Amino acid sequence: MNVPASTAPQVPPQHEAGGADTPRARPQSTRGADTRALTQVLFGQLKNLEPGTTEHHRVRGALIEANLPLVRYAAARFRSRNEPMEDVVQVGTIGLINAIDRFDPDRGVQFPTFAMPTVVGEIKRYFRDNVRTVHVPRRLHELWVQVNGATEDLTTAHGRSPTTAEIAERLRIGEDEVLACIEAGRSYHATSLEAAQEGDGLPGLLDRLGYEDPALAGVEHRDLVRHLLVQLPEREQRILMLRYYSNLTQSQISQELGVSQMHVSRLLARSFARLRSANRIEA
Repeated sequence: MNVPASTAPQVPPQHEAGGADTPRARPQSTRGADTRALTQVLFGQLKNLEPGTTEHHRVRGALIEANLPLVRYAAARFRSRNEPMEDVVQVGTIGLINAIDRFDPDRGVQFPTFAMPTVVGEIKRYFRDNVRTVHVPRRLHELWVQVNGATEDLTTAHGRSPTTAEIAERLRIGEDEVLACIEAGRSYHATSLEAAQEGDGLPGLLDRLGYEDPALAGVEHRDLVRHLLVQLPEREQRILMLRYYSNLTQSQISQELGVSQMHVSRLLARSFARLRSANRIEA
């Protein structure tokens, strides 16, 4: 957005660096008057230039540079939002450019008066649409702005932070609405689960949360198997217990029960068939 020195508009000699009458050495009001005068001259030039031409871009860029202090002034109103000021200034500059493109010097309105609502509106739109971590209803957001302003005024008046009741009385709203607005104001930033808890010396919230026990699925399966097992004959239940809980082989089970290994195999196969059939019915 910087304008090359070779294409910048000629500045009167009293504005050149190194002179005793430089802008930095002048009072703020004088510098503001100089900026307004320069802005008026540049708009007079811009009016007679064809959009899209090199000269039009040069004068438009000089207007942007000359009025950047206006953007910084507007951005300073949002310092309490804890957003990087460079980002806020960039967004406000977009509003400044829009104001320059729409401004008509023949209407008799000073450019700062015309541009300020556009710059502030662009910044507010940025905070509303891009910065909040949690979406807040528009009405609550607008009311939060009023609560924030009332809080600043009451703090200045009383020399302390106002109570919820004082804010509610000032705005003529309920205390519950004030509390809702304060809660909405916290939605601009989310705290990381890994962030340590301030002041309590405890680990982060993530370290204190529970975790998924991998054995939970096994609990469900065991409960289902137990439910199905009781539907089998007692001898088949015993064979399954010996096979899969005592880890005996079919040969060892046949010796334990006094039956052939082939018979044990047939009973196991029949038990599995019954369990699968019962499982399908249960499902």
